[in-house]
Amino acid sequence: MQRIAAEFGYSETTFVFPPVDALHTAHVRIFTPTAEVPFAGHPNVGTAFVLARGGEVFGRAVGAEMVFEERAGLVAVSVQYRAGAVAGAAITAPQALAVGPEVAVDLVAACASLDPADIAVTVHPPLVLSVGLPFVFAEVASRAALARARPNRDRFVEADVAVPLPDGGFSLFLYVPETAQGWRYSARMFAPLDNVSEDPATGSASAALAAYLVERMPEADAEAKLVIAQGVDMGRPSWLNLSVRKVLGTVRQVSVGGDCVPIMRGELLV
Repeated sequence: MQRIAAEFGYSETTFVFPPVDALHTAHVRIFTPTAEVPFAGHPNVGTAFVLARGGEVFGRAVGAEMVFEERAGLVAVSVQYRAGAVAGAAITAPQALAVGPEVAVDLVAACASLDPADIAVTVHPPLVLSVGLPFVFAEVASRAALARARPNRDRFVEADVAVPLPDGGFSLFLYVPETAQGWRYSARMFAPLDNVSEDPATGSASAALAAYLVERMPEADAEAKLVIAQGVDMGRPSWLNLSVRKVLGTVRQVSVGGDCVPIMRGELLV
């Protein structure tokens, strides 16, 4: 599986197995070009889309709801339809929000080939967040700064030593609010140590960011919907729809999803 993922070269490749528990839909394993990861967002959305379009998996019909078994836990899936046809899917993160250590502004800026002044710290300093897979998150000061960002692999190597992340190398998620009001953001994600120079859509990171932003809201109970545009600067635009529910000051559920578009299909010859 690792060799296949490396050959494909995509940010992640999923492999679908029969479930361990017959009550679930499938056991899903996810690989970057360099390592297996316990959870990822958009590969799960895409996998659900493919299985739903196929109509059945392992001899059983696929309905509007699925459950995937993964290393990070159980991933609940809701298939989305339009005009009676499968249009996409939304998945619920398998773990509660975990807030990790803060990361030095200078280090984050160097990794993204930006100036320290390009990193905004009013809302929060750069820090590690996870709902099943950890990333380093930083808000940037402007959309122009986000567009200028470029991964500096040498600085990523240094950051990986300073801030080691489980299940992969140092991965950096940069974002900026699109408007003064509302929950719309533009984002980019760099993970060159995983042979992912830039990712066009990172559902697991988007879910962690959404959960963190909503948990910081003053209201004890809240429901929020966010939209994150990613991949625009690399010519592979994606729009991720996030839904967050907070109860008694704690985020209880975060889901991420969107429409899917088939790009290619093929046959492995070896």
